[in-house]
Amino acid sequence: MARRLTPLGADEWSTLSARLTEAFESGTDPAPADLRAATKHLLALLDRKAPGNSVEVRVPPYAAVQVIPGARHTRGTPPAVVETDPATWIALATGRTPWAEAVSAGRVHASGERSNLSPYLPLA
Repeated sequence: MARRLTPLGADEWSTLSARLTEAFESGTDPAPADLRAATKHLLALLDRKAPGNSVEVRVPPYAAVQVIPGARHTRGTPPAVVETDPATWIALATGRTPWAEAVSAGRVHASGERSNLSPYLPLA
């Protein structure tokens, strides 16, 4: 059984968010550890906001989570998949990039029923 993701504490998230904002605004790449921590934190928040098992949200190489109420997926390819890179996921989850913009730019690949995450975003 996969381990459940746990959100960071408020102080940890505030510090991490400030580092990420500074990196993104300066045009530099955030540290991989910061991307990993933010990705997992924001996926944990999505899991809390939209618990379920009908959509798998993948942010390789850091984490994946099954969310949104509906048919439970247990094996093989789930009926709905959302996949994106860590920087795009962070931008979506924090409200810096709208869902439709990321999808139309090809930065998010979403397929299947219920794969539109816009009703749940932003998270933080």
